[in-house]
Amino acid sequence: MTRISTVEDRFFDKLSESSTGCWRWIARRDRDGYGQFRVNRRTVVAHRWAYEFLVGEIPEGLVLDHLCRERSCVNPFHLDPVTVAENVRRAQRPDLLTHCANRHPWTPESLYLPPRGGRVCRLCNRRRRGRQAAPS
Repeated sequence: MTRISTVEDRFFDKLSESSTGCWRWIARRDRDGYGQFRVNRRTVVAHRWAYEFLVGEIPEGLVLDHLCRERSCVNPFHLDPVTVAENVRRAQRPDLLTHCANRHPWTPESLYLPPRGGRVCRLCNRRRRGRQAAPS
């Protein structure tokens, strides 16, 4: 008897995990290096499909930023929903992936993840509100 593979089976068969935790897409890619995947006779972007399948809907008006900077990666934990402007800013300043714009390191204590995506530095936010001076 022939086994019918599910969309999920087909998707996960097209991955290769790297030592960095990236789930590299080893099937068809577009000219920019992003994975492509057929679902219900439609071509979808693989990292977007992975995020929506494993995490949830991408908030309207946001795009997925590859925190690992690897376009072929589809690991949803390496993807951050942000505005296009933030995505461009991060691409121009890769240090923003590990530190806020004021050079505070992203730590569990300093990082707030708003429901609509992106990242907020709690230290900078406190300084803006006048609660306490943020350490440099």
